[in-house]
Amino acid sequence: MSPLLSLWRYNSRRFRFPSASLFSTSSTPQPVSLSSPTFTIWGANTGVGKTLVSTGLSISVLSSLQSLLYLKPLQTGYPLDSDSRFVFVKALDHLRLANFANSVVASNQILVASESAKELGGCEHEKVELNGGEGEEVRLECKTLYAWREAVGPHLAAEREGLMVQDEVVREVLGRFLGPGSRDEDGSEWRLVETAGGVASPGPTGTLQCDLYRPFRLPGVLVGDGRLGGISSTISAYESLILRGYDVPVVIFEDNGLSNEVALLSYLKKRVPVLVLPPIPKDPSDDLTNWFLESASVFTSLQDELLLFHSRRVERLKDMQKKAMDLFWWPFTQHDLVPENTITVIDSRCAESFSIYKVKDGKEAIISQFDACASWWTQGPDMSLQTELSRDMGYSVSRYGHVMFPENVYEPALNCAELLLDGVGRGWASRVYFSDNGSTAVEIALKMAFRKYVHDHCIVLNSQKGIENASGFKLKVLALNGGYHGDTLGAMEAQAPSAYTGFLQQPWYSGRGIFLEPPTVLFTNGKWELSVPDSLVSEKLNNQTQPSFGILADIFCQTRDSSTIADMYRSYISQRLSQNSVPDQGTCIGALLIEPVIQGAGGMNMIDPLFQRILVSECKKHRIPVIFDEVFTGFWRLGRESAAELLGCYPDIACYAKLMTGGVIPLAATLATEDVFQVFRGNSKLRALLHGHSYSAHALGCTAAAKAVQWFKDPRTNPNLDSNSTQLKELWDWEAISKISSLPNVKRIVAIGTLVAIELEAEGFDTGYASQYATSLIRQLREDGVYMRPLGNVIYLMCGPCTSQDICTHQLNKVYERILALDSEEEEHELDVSNVNTRQCISVY
Repeated sequence: MSPLLSLWRYNSRRFRFPSASLFSTSSTPQPVSLSSPTFTIWGANTGVGKTLVSTGLSISVLSSLQSLLYLKPLQTGYPLDSDSRFVFVKALDHLRLANFANSVVASNQILVASESAKELGGCEHEKVELNGGEGEEVRLECKTLYAWREAVGPHLAAEREGLMVQDEVVREVLGRFLGPGSRDEDGSEWRLVETAGGVASPGPTGTLQCDLYRPFRLPGVLVGDGRLGGISSTISAYESLILRGYDVPVVIFEDNGLSNEVALLSYLKKRVPVLVLPPIPKDPSDDLTNWFLESASVFTSLQDELLLFHSRRVERLKDMQKKAMDLFWWPFTQHDLVPENTITVIDSRCAESFSIYKVKDGKEAIISQFDACASWWTQGPDMSLQTELSRDMGYSVSRYGHVMFPENVYEPALNCAELLLDGVGRGWASRVYFSDNGSTAVEIALKMAFRKYVHDHCIVLNSQKGIENASGFKLKVLALNGGYHGDTLGAMEAQAPSAYTGFLQQPWYSGRGIFLEPPTVLFTNGKWELSVPDSLVSEKLNNQTQPSFGILADIFCQTRDSSTIADMYRSYISQRLSQNSVPDQGTCIGALLIEPVIQGAGGMNMIDPLFQRILVSECKKHRIPVIFDEVFTGFWRLGRESAAELLGCYPDIACYAKLMTGGVIPLAATLATEDVFQVFRGNSKLRALLHGHSYSAHALGCTAAAKAVQWFKDPRTNPNLDSNSTQLKELWDWEAISKISSLPNVKRIVAIGTLVAIELEAEGFDTGYASQYATSLIRQLREDGVYMRPLGNVIYLMCGPCTSQDICTHQLNKVYERILALDSEEEEHELDVSNVNTRQCISVY
């Protein structure tokens, strides 16, 4: 007797189904192991043979002495139809008939089923052991995670049978079987995840399965359709997966005599191999044994293609850190301070998180990291918006490619301009000037403001040939210390001396401005406090305690406009304007340029909104054009669509970028009043605004901006909007913020809208942009799944306008725990030093 047949022990045992509620979810997505090949089996439609492909591939893998885990997250029609049991039975039958020499341990398990499905019975857990001869034991585990009785889509079955499973729960349970440490880590076990129905078939909540499983981004086998019409459905399924960022290394389908593979290979340009299976027997009584034997060579080819893809992917990820060090020149980075092993290898992004390649304890995995930088302040999409942007931008590039903008109009640019004027420009702006990035938008704004100033002050005569009466005339900008307006030369001239403007960075820098030291607001020891610089403090304020505020809203309250501090601000600003704007001497302040409320790159400083409001008012009295640099603060970054709404006053010109497109492509816009626009009109082209670039108002960026602007302000797509849809609900846990603000290591906090910034109490000269004080803390937080990049000794968390409060709270708690641990470590260090000093003193005396 064959060793295989020496024991054919069939165990079937009943156990109580665990309820769906037992599978609690975690806020941190599960890692996906790369130590073993892991693939999703997708179908171009239902009934195309996904389970046959899963079974054939399982047989091929097991025959090569490798174990396999088969997962069916969603099963309908159970127990009459059970894909996991089909794989379990057919694979074992094949091994038995092939006289497989190794021992086999196989099992099939149903984790959760609806009450209706359980009424029909079925085996919830089956186990078979086949004793072979000598050699390594091979395992086959088949699992169905959720099962319903009715043979309809999971969304219908879940609704009708009362077993509703949320997307997060499905992903959580599935992720537990995919992570490092959960299975073999020597590469000897494969993992297959078979979906239900087609690529875009709904899951239990109605979410399309191609979106439901997107956080894992597992590479997939697409089981195409070899029937009439199958070319179209296969291409549609393929495009749906590619649109969402999936890799599809192989397409496979049954031969129906129509040579569909010829058309598919032509369409795919041979980038993806297309494998063809023999026709499947139509006789229901056929047990498919001969078909699997006949198809063996095709499944071996499928296994080889998938293994090649997996090994190439892992090798590429392994090499990326070294290649990055050899090839890149990163911005704002001192390469000598970046060890190669600390470089973050990003495989993909989904919603607020990176998926990064990580090796820990010798185990390779794709791990989720919350992007606390919002990819340098640009990101806003949740998972749904990311897909919407991808689809709309694909439509736009297919329809327009790129078309030049001057003297032309096309729908994306027009739609975007209308939305901007009805949104951030509502009530004051009438014109939109498109450009490519924030720094350029600022330079355009300066040109607009200077022209408006010289026009209003009769410095330029009405000439068609150019400018007259301008020799020896100097225009300066009024701005704030700590401000930052971009890296192009003109924008840098309009900001105060800083780390960004030093001689090594910008030898041409002269600082063509008057730079005021602004009062700031900070949260410390559980309360908001006002910090007024000595240069601004008057005797009246010296005799009073500088005010504190109970809640953030008090800081923006316009009743403060009649306070003693307001009078002090007016006096100071008026004096500085009089001292530095002397037209008779050829020196004038031609523009006010400020970042409303928050200075970003300058250290996340919150400027007293009362000071900025009065500054705007005083400049307008002197007919000085006002520019708001909202490149960072615009589009809900601070909880309102525009930071101007928080200040309660409006500019003449404003600059927008970053979040405007949802963070997926560069685009900027400078908005202006009709009065500003009118001063550029005339009979000569020389009076026009001669500034632009080849990609001005490119259709791709305008399409993305239109989608993002609408998405953020629509309560149907952004659940964070308040009942009036005018501001975001509170996203951060103020109890946690208060705790952090009271830690010894924390100097101040700024928390508003989507931002929480924390300045660490660094000693000596280890402060400012060049500080390395936060380096170890940042690395620890990255290990915790929070990707941060500090501004010197200032660390910050930034989310998108649609990010859930639960996610924000989870990340904030991680930061609190790490800073708390840092304080404890420093206390222990101080105690050790104290003990050493004590021993030294004893030895001396």
